[in-house]
Amino acid sequence: MGNGHLKANKSHHIKKKTSWIKRTNVWNFFPLVCHSLYPCSAQKLDNDMKLNFLKNTSVTCNDGTPAGYYLKESRGSRRWLIFLEGGWYCFNKENCDTRYETMRRFMSSSKWPHTKTGTGILSPLPEENPHWWNANMVFIPYCSSDVWSGATAKTEQNFYAFMGSLIIQEVVKDLLNKGLDNAKVLLLAGSSAGGTGVLLNVDGVAELLEGLGHTGIQVRGLSDSGWFLDNKQYQCTDCGDTASCAPTETIKRGFKYWGAVVPERCRQTHEGEEWNCFFGYRVFPSIKSPVFVVQWLFDEAQLTVDNIQLTGQPVQEGQWRYIQNLGTELRNTLKDVPAMFAPACLSHEVITRNYWIDVQVKGTSLPRALHCWDRSLQDNRNNKAPPKACPVHLIDSCPWPHCNPTCPTIRDQFTGQEMNVFQFLMHMGFDVQKMAQQQGMDPSKLLGMLSKNKG
Repeated sequence: MGNGHLKANKSHHIKKKTSWIKRTNVWNFFPLVCHSLYPCSAQKLDNDMKLNFLKNTSVTCNDGTPAGYYLKESRGSRRWLIFLEGGWYCFNKENCDTRYETMRRFMSSSKWPHTKTGTGILSPLPEENPHWWNANMVFIPYCSSDVWSGATAKTEQNFYAFMGSLIIQEVVKDLLNKGLDNAKVLLLAGSSAGGTGVLLNVDGVAELLEGLGHTGIQVRGLSDSGWFLDNKQYQCTDCGDTASCAPTETIKRGFKYWGAVVPERCRQTHEGEEWNCFFGYRVFPSIKSPVFVVQWLFDEAQLTVDNIQLTGQPVQEGQWRYIQNLGTELRNTLKDVPAMFAPACLSHEVITRNYWIDVQVKGTSLPRALHCWDRSLQDNRNNKAPPKACPVHLIDSCPWPHCNPTCPTIRDQFTGQEMNVFQFLMHMGFDVQKMAQQQGMDPSKLLGMLSKNKG
């Protein structure tokens, strides 16, 4: 459940901004922003989210350092976006020790920076974030290594604390004193382990606010790349670490080790096997709050835990079949999800990437689909039918990785070179003749389509 980095691709970002400025009459634009260079740079600093530590110091990161959150207030707005970071997890003392040595920021707040710049759906720039740029932005760093599910303090017996679910609750309580009490909408979003964290916690946040008397706040979820399948691995391996262990095995072990809590309705459905609630299609039917699911059909983190290696040797036919079947299985588990966006791409995480506005499914971008979802929820409250030209259930039907021409660029992991889809599929040992036959089309036509498609 990969790393929810907020690192944007800088050259891509600068290029996009330049082209945006070219399309705008620059002299009409700047007077609105500032009257001299000094307020401009000050304004830029104000766009950053600032670090706050929790008032309740008993709720901590793995190593006992205080947990916290980054906040950028937008005083004119009654919309709040709380984002849960991702970054895998650990499930026993040994691999938690290794994680502490190699990835300390995911277990400790001791070296967190004072500010953070939001990208993608956390960006304050309307050209990068057309519908949410003006919201109050909250980023909760992931330092509990428990898929946001634990409720266990650090003791002499428990070397590490696992308090992911409590961190979310405490952040929400802190924010009530900073304007959240006046909110109309709270969108709990997250990527990867944070995306699974949304599925596990969105109803808990709604219940917490209701219990505190804030019944007017509409709580919703946005789960990005957190819809994992509990499928059989391509090749079974020893369960040594998070990446080589079968998905069900790591979660079973983690569930016990973290002292995890899962939503009550899901717990009752899977009594004795509560770890099932970490898998999207199993927990989703029990969730009451509206949730929008974003999921690549060929998720790289899923393929990693399924032991499919996409670098080095060309992919064998058995692996290729496995990858295509994964797309089919994911499609099947998503078909009853009313609001979702599922492109046929090989990737992981999207909502905090600065290219998140470029990916489309059936001609609709993700920000547009989320805007449509917002409108449909609003219209439902007003007993109006949602607008017809505003789709919220978007899933690719083409059958192989990167058959969607708007997918993010693929890079060769060894050389760093960009690959178009044709090069990528050749690298994977893709049989054009055979695939054309399966699709009932002429091989040269298929080749033409693929070489035009730049991934």
